[in-house]
Amino acid sequence: MNRITLLRRAALLLAFALAPAVTLAGGDAPAATATAAASTAPAAHPPGVAIASAHALATDAGMAVLADGGNAFDAAIAVSAVLSVVEPISSGIGGGGFFLLHDAAAGRDVFLDARETSPAAATPERYLDAEGGFDRDRATNGAWSAGIPGLPAAFVHLQRNYGKLPLSRTLAPAIRIAREGFPVYARMARGYAARSAVMERYPGTREVYLAGGRPIEEGDLFRQPDLARTLETLADKGFDGFYRGDVGAKLVAGVNAEGGAWTADELAAYRVLEREPVRFRYHDWDIVTAPPPSSGGIVLAQMLQILAPYDLDALSEAERTHLVVESMRRAYRDRTFYLGDPDFVEVPQRLLTSADYAAGLRSTIHPGKATPSELLSGAPTPLEDEETTHFSIIDAEGNRVGATQTVNLLYGSGLVAPGTGVLLNNEMDDFALKPGTPNAFGVMGYDANAPEPGKRMLSSMTPTFMVSDDKVAVLGTPGGSRIITMVLLGVLGYDEGLSAADVAALPRYHHQWMPDAIQAEGGTFDAATAQALRAMGHVVQRPEDEASDGRRSSDVWGNFQTVAWDIANKRLEGGSDPRNPVGKAEVRPSQGP
Repeated sequence: MNRITLLRRAALLLAFALAPAVTLAGGDAPAATATAAASTAPAAHPPGVAIASAHALATDAGMAVLADGGNAFDAAIAVSAVLSVVEPISSGIGGGGFFLLHDAAAGRDVFLDARETSPAAATPERYLDAEGGFDRDRATNGAWSAGIPGLPAAFVHLQRNYGKLPLSRTLAPAIRIAREGFPVYARMARGYAARSAVMERYPGTREVYLAGGRPIEEGDLFRQPDLARTLETLADKGFDGFYRGDVGAKLVAGVNAEGGAWTADELAAYRVLEREPVRFRYHDWDIVTAPPPSSGGIVLAQMLQILAPYDLDALSEAERTHLVVESMRRAYRDRTFYLGDPDFVEVPQRLLTSADYAAGLRSTIHPGKATPSELLSGAPTPLEDEETTHFSIIDAEGNRVGATQTVNLLYGSGLVAPGTGVLLNNEMDDFALKPGTPNAFGVMGYDANAPEPGKRMLSSMTPTFMVSDDKVAVLGTPGGSRIITMVLLGVLGYDEGLSAADVAALPRYHHQWMPDAIQAEGGTFDAATAQALRAMGHVVQRPEDEASDGRRSSDVWGNFQTVAWDIANKRLEGGSDPRNPVGKAEVRPSQGP
């Protein structure tokens, strides 16, 4: 037994012995570094409102709702719904999402789980080909790739429990934009070109995306009248307007016509769940973030607690990156084996978020040498962003929302249910459909994340709050398995004192245990830093280093959206990722008493 394995076992035993036995809804509570269930919210109110989202039309819709007397939760519905219309490449009402809320009046943080659920018929055997191999096409395209959507139910839940305005007002901007149209932007056109061969398999999709007799192109006015009618029905009839009645029947019929096996009963049985967020301390910050079935909060807690004792500012770029990468490597390894839907599997959240467990992992890090990922394979192993979107909101009452929503890959499943305008997700690929086989993001999983009827697939979406005596920040991003590491770098940026705009623009790098390599955006590491990391034993993959055969990995990742309230200086800040030309962060001051 090697030193790594011995230390890991010691860390597990120590953490289990020392962590307090507190049980909360949705799983075990975080351990020694956990804060109280109520937020440590500042007593003062922000000096205005701030919204950052991936599209200017969505930010404008949220601002209009706030101006009409709505709160951050009403604005969240408006922003989310407009993004569902104008970013079909990334999200939509045929998908799902997570909403991290802070209710200022109640002094309470809550996590809304609107993740998609597995249809009962979607057993692992359905995703194998005739030879028993993994059928990647079925997992990512068409009817069998789609889970039961959650986002429409989230709108209803937000309105009923937290909002001030009716859905007829908060959904109005999305309805108008769907009916009247909006200009197709470059990223949307590129995404369609990449997915057109799949999307044009389906009659319902062709009706929407070939409505003008040809594929959509940049600058086209893109109208979605069926989607407008579906949103109107949702606004008028609430939950039943999407999950039952005419729309529900069309969704089931559209899926089953393409060979799927949805039922009306399981569609109508969908429910949004409220969960207790993951909480922990990092330096002077209370971090409030996503619990399972997101892997984000637990992985973020592990990484930051491993890094907490290091003086990262005093290190060279290569030394700092080495330590951050080693924290990523260890946390993503645990993600692979332990995390899943807490309503179906025992998630050892209390242990994994323990400072004692983090200390054990930290002790296995060599300060000047990379740890080969194969040495961390550990006991449970049974076998040898263009996608997604995020927005952040703070209102003048101190309410805040961080929301990340998705249809998974570009344009989800590619399948629009005829007569609905609803582009369905392909989130079934986020399950471990075949144990030990990587999904589309290269992430592996095992039994904890295997599909079961009604189960929610593991996610990387990580909407996060940071709260200190001097500052409050809301942050998040799309990016598949890279989401959590981008949020990690954002937290480290705020901890260094960067502004919201600077945090949104930070260069990015990532390690997810397997494959055993540091991936980096173009320009993140200069040649000397890359060389130093390689000398430590790291594999560094930069777009600058790729072979001159015309193939390049993406130079840019994510679409980071963040807002912050600088309490000490009485100002709000917004940061919308400069990588995305159609995003928008806006701050408006209060209009007086």
